[in-house]
Amino acid sequence: MNIHEYQAKQLLSEFGVAVPKGKVAYTAPEAVDVAKDLAKDMTGDPVWVVKSQIHAGGRGKGGGVKIVSSIEDVRSTANQMLGMQLVTHQTGPAGKEVKRVYIEEGCDIARELYLSFLIDRGTSRIILMASTEGGMDIEEVASKTPEKILKVSIDPAIGMMPFHARQLAFGLGLEGKQVNSAVKLMLSMYAAFNALDASLIEINPLVVTGDGKVMALDAKMNFDDNALFRQKRVSELRDEDEEDPTELEAAKHDLNYIKLDGSIGCMVNGAGLAMATMDIIKLFGGAPANFLDVGGGATKERVTEAFKLILSDSNVEGILVNIFGGIMRCDVIAEGVVAAAREVSLNVPLVVRLEGTNVELGKKILAESGLPIISASDLGDAAQKIVQEVKEAN
Repeated sequence: MNIHEYQAKQLLSEFGVAVPKGKVAYTAPEAVDVAKDLAKDMTGDPVWVVKSQIHAGGRGKGGGVKIVSSIEDVRSTANQMLGMQLVTHQTGPAGKEVKRVYIEEGCDIARELYLSFLIDRGTSRIILMASTEGGMDIEEVASKTPEKILKVSIDPAIGMMPFHARQLAFGLGLEGKQVNSAVKLMLSMYAAFNALDASLIEINPLVVTGDGKVMALDAKMNFDDNALFRQKRVSELRDEDEEDPTELEAAKHDLNYIKLDGSIGCMVNGAGLAMATMDIIKLFGGAPANFLDVGGGATKERVTEAFKLILSDSNVEGILVNIFGGIMRCDVIAEGVVAAAREVSLNVPLVVRLEGTNVELGKKILAESGLPIISASDLGDAAQKIVQEVKEAN
């Protein structure tokens, strides 16, 4: 689960992470009120940053982050951003509608750095990663100058210690009171990471201010969906407008669904088998339209909903159902497929491969349904047939 920048900063500040003062606004008048309130504590000429709030990176490059120096500029910039379709390298060409902006006090930036906490699946440990190349895409840094990425692996038996943070602070070239400020920030981030069941905290950029403070100028947080049952506060921050509506509908029926860009819809039981199915579709020249795992204990109703979800994607030109009946019974899948195909008036090729528990009964249900269902003997045969059917339909 993702949250907005302003929400991440609010959570992190509660754990002692230094962030600039700011507040969210949903209208231009609200943005003006926030700016006026922030100006009360500013010294010298006031400067504000107006930031669009969407679940995507690269907002600055897309025109979603502006530095302004007058109340009228705050008003006009907020008016311009609210309601716009912001396109970044992470949103795709359609972009995302900006429904809220974050008004933040300006910051005297001396240096920009990068800092993140994430899970290293290779070692099953939390890893702290930093770089002197703040403000850039970390993927680009890793590709072109990997030597500029510093990493510290945290032993779960002892947790993060101050020497871990000092090691990175010195590696980033910090000195004097900057080191102490950075150590405090890193330890606070680690506490937040653990307490909130986060899977990622990314600060890009992490800035050193003119007076030597180390501060999170931006913040991105992801959370472990499987831990949300014990993170009510985090769950309440969910913004469903930022999520794919089909994936939200799938979650209501306990279906694991991820939309992809291909044309062949997939319904499979088991995540590993689902990935293998997508791979073999690609092998034979097709492209999967989704990942969909109905799970081992799916009911007829859940299978029906899964089938309807696949067909709700206008890009789907054919469907491959691949079921290995272990816990999942083939006859249940067959009943669900038949019920869904009748309900939605199936108008694309459908290839079904069944194997395992009650497979003969499942095949009988499909054969007697009167629907134009193409049976396959194995996974390779199924993938070849659906790819060929889609090609012939075009």
